[in-house]
Amino acid sequence: MIRFLVSSIISAGAIWLVTFLIPAVTLTPYGGDGLWQTIASYLLVGAIFGLINAIIAPVVKVLAFPLYVLTFGLISFVINGALLLFVAWLSTQIGADILTIEGFTTEGLTIESLGWAILASIIISISSFFARAIFKAARIL
Repeated sequence: MIRFLVSSIISAGAIWLVTFLIPAVTLTPYGGDGLWQTIASYLLVGAIFGLINAIIAPVVKVLAFPLYVLTFGLISFVINGALLLFVAWLSTQIGADILTIEGFTTEGLTIESLGWAILASIIISISSFFARAIFKAARIL
């Protein structure tokens, strides 16, 4: 359980970094624009990202094994980007549907296209790698 919480925090930090670096990836906080709502929103999307990577990603990667062989593993960028788009779609389904106008009041993570999602997944992978290395060196993970 501690490992999942630390992993969710690392994913939330990586998603924050991506939203900071890439203007096409945004996160609209759930419940308002306050500091705690923003932090909770990043943690929630990080937890969703962790669950998707733990449950769905291994199945997709096993099914796509022939494509991994044919493309020498480069299909992993597309698969990770598509999974990140799926996380973005799931995060927009959680928001309160009191009054939603498409493109204006949608809460959650939004990504403009698959290309931006692929770039975002590369940045998330790199930043998560370094964060996990730091946590392992500190013997937290």
